[in-house]
Amino acid sequence: MTRSAGDGAPPQGPAKDLPKGRSRRNFAGARPVMDDVARLAGVSKQTVSRVLNDNPSVRPETRESVLTAMRTLGYRPSRSARSLASGRTRMLGVISFDAARFGPASILTAINTAAQEAGYLVSSIALDTADRATVVRAVDTLSAEGADGVIAIAPQRWVGRALAEAQLDTPLMVLENDLGKDASFVTADNRAGARKATEHLLALGHATVWHIAGPTGWLSADRRVEAWRATLEAAGAEVPEPLIGDWSADSGYELGRRLAVRPDVTAIFASNDQMALGLLRALYEAGRRVPDDVSVVGYDDIPEAAHLLPPLTTVRTDFPEIGTRSLHLLLSQLDGPPEPAVGRVVPVELIVRRSTGPAPGR
Repeated sequence: MTRSAGDGAPPQGPAKDLPKGRSRRNFAGARPVMDDVARLAGVSKQTVSRVLNDNPSVRPETRESVLTAMRTLGYRPSRSARSLASGRTRMLGVISFDAARFGPASILTAINTAAQEAGYLVSSIALDTADRATVVRAVDTLSAEGADGVIAIAPQRWVGRALAEAQLDTPLMVLENDLGKDASFVTADNRAGARKATEHLLALGHATVWHIAGPTGWLSADRRVEAWRATLEAAGAEVPEPLIGDWSADSGYELGRRLAVRPDVTAIFASNDQMALGLLRALYEAGRRVPDDVSVVGYDDIPEAAHLLPPLTTVRTDFPEIGTRSLHLLLSQLDGPPEPAVGRVVPVELIVRRSTGPAPGR
């Protein structure tokens, strides 16, 4: 379980006069508390609490007086004090699956960064087992810790079903899944990405496009297969049977070896860049040149994609945007009155590099 804190205090600044009967030595003897700040600023403890929670009803001059007192004393507000004042823990929970992969890891990093900037801690639970009981235990753990809200990076259908049945009492934001009307979600436009990849290869004159898909049951993989197939059908092209991988370069390599020996295969769309990486090796070992003999498109635009030989044409998913947008949507639910669940689809972009080219003979 990883945590990142965003709870700090202003740097120490110039002191102001202390109230009568109080010496600076009195304050230095123990860690200052909210009562000390209130006495030094000449306000009530409730006013200090309002300043800590950015209450707009506090006058600017009063706010500055309280902040000056905090700097003078070196007062650092405790998270528990803020929780008592606001009714919140200022802690958010994140449940992630397959967190080592590029996409989920990038999303989690963005959530942590955005949460820190907003003054929240993040309690993150990474799960690697596919059963409902594990999901429910994770939800219960975050609820027991007092999470103000939960973000679930839920790329598999079974995860969505388990979350829907978990009956979470706190606001829930789901990524890469849609639980229906009861939970808000943020997802990348996987169908548009697969369509762009397939249309790009068809426009280069390839008769059809073969597909190395991600695992069945993963929402992103299933949607990419659906859009790839629909794009071929709309173009009147043959629809080959997709080859199912497991997101790894190893699976891309093994499936690529099967495609590399077929002279009729001139264009391949892989459902992520790692599988495309394995595919490129398989084609090289079989003596198939990329893109002269076979064009290859990947998906995700990992940092290494531009440095492969040849540089990989791929679909760019803005994972940081997904993480940041999900965090802001969750905070808007916490800060405002209850609203109906909302869905946000993040656009994707086709990045054309040198792994794709005209069909042989064109």
